[in-house]
Formats: sequence, structure tokens, C-alpha cells
Amino acid sequence: MVASAAACGVLLTTLTSCGDGQDTRKGAAAERSAAGKGSTKAPVKDLKRIPDVGDRLQSKIPAESRQVVAVYGEGKDSADSTVVLYTKSGSTWDKTASWKGHNGKKGWTPDHHENDNRSPVGVYTLSDAAGVLPDPGARLPYTQTASIQAPHYWAKSHWHDFDYVIAIDYNRVKGTPPNDPTRPQGQTKGGSIWLHMDHGSGTSACVSVSKEAMEKLLRTLDPKQHPVVVMGDRASLRA
Repeated sequence: MVASAAACGVLLTTLTSCGDGQDTRKGAAAERSAAGKGSTKAPVKDLKRIPDVGDRLQSKIPAESRQVVAVYGEGKDSADSTVVLYTKSGSTWDKTASWKGHNGKKGWTPDHHENDNRSPVGVYTLSDAAGVLPDPGARLPYTQTASIQAPHYWAKSHWHDFDYVIAIDYNRVKGTPPNDPTRPQGQTKGGSIWLHMDHGSGTSACVSVSKEAMEKLLRTLDPKQHPVVVMGDRASLRA
């Protein structure tokens, strides 16, 4: 996307910040560390459905999906979220990992548009991955490319945002690298909505988690398991 775009991502090699590029708060490093901690609680097993997700969105999870990344936003206008990985065993779901994360700096919307600084509410497939760093053992198709590098005129806290990314299939073409600029619904609907590495504050529309979380997701999400992300503020998810 061009420099004025709200969603994190790229148009060819032109990047836009997934968050406030001028964020120089002294506590950012500490926040990044705290945000990436995995849950210390024992795994939750044999769930009949994805918790705290109402029938409307639950019904949109494809029947063949056996991996769900659930993003529970703290509030409609909040940039804070909890990201949980669920895997299906037989007919039940297991909660296998949980991390603190961030979403759009202005929160969430059911009707995302370019420049609104809100993450889109919904259920989306996860098909492609990429990053500046070498493939960590991803099961999704992974493209290593320097073209995804965050520019160093951004605040230093953002330099590693795109070391690892997983494309959320919102207004994009599946089977292409995450930085493919094609927008099937048009440019005004935004695009380049990704899971990527956290910089300690809200994004432009993406969901961010720690490096350790991204490595776990990349090594776990498997095209054969038809992974999806279910994302939104808690009230919207329950509706």
C-alpha cells in the first residue's frame, strides 16, 4: 500500500507502519517483552467450541478447519488483545497456547477501510507467510524477502515488525506472498492485514505478537489443517 494506507503491509516494496512510527516511549521495550509472554496456565482440553465466540462467527469457521487463532480484543476502541491458538482433536478443541498482543491502534470495526486504524472483525483463512528472516520451519508457504523490511526511518521499536508475518486473507489473493498488492475488493477496503511481530503498541490494522509466538504459529499452522483466524473485540465475537 502507499504511504497513506492504514493497514500494515506493502505495495511492492513500499511499506507502511503497522502502528505509530513515532512511538518512542521509554517503556516500549518492556511492553514488548511483557506482551509476548505465553500463558503459564495448563492447556484447556476437550472444548466443544471456540470459547467466547457466538453462533454468528462460530458458523463461519469452516467445518474442515482444525486450527484456529482466536484474537480477543479487549474493547471496541482498545489496541490490546489476547491471541489464543486452538487445535481440534477428534470433535473437540484444545487450547494449546496463549499470548498477549495488539491490534489496530483505534480498535476494531466490522467494516474496515483504508486509513481507519482499526482491525477488521471476522473469520479469515491463513494461507501464506513471509519475512525478512529465514524460514523458521513454517508449514505455510514461506517467502523470505528483504522487500518486506521495515524502513529504518521508522522508530527503532518498529524495525523488526515484519521479520515474520502471516497474511490474514482479508482483501487479498490466496497463494501469493503476503506483500502482493492485489486488492480484489478495491484499494479503499484496505489490505495487507497480517499477523506479525509486536512493537509494544497498537498497529494500523494488523495483529501483533512476540517473536516466540510468531515462530510457534509458523511452525504449527498447517495448510492441511485449514487454519483460520477469528478476530474482533470481545463483544463483537460474542454477538
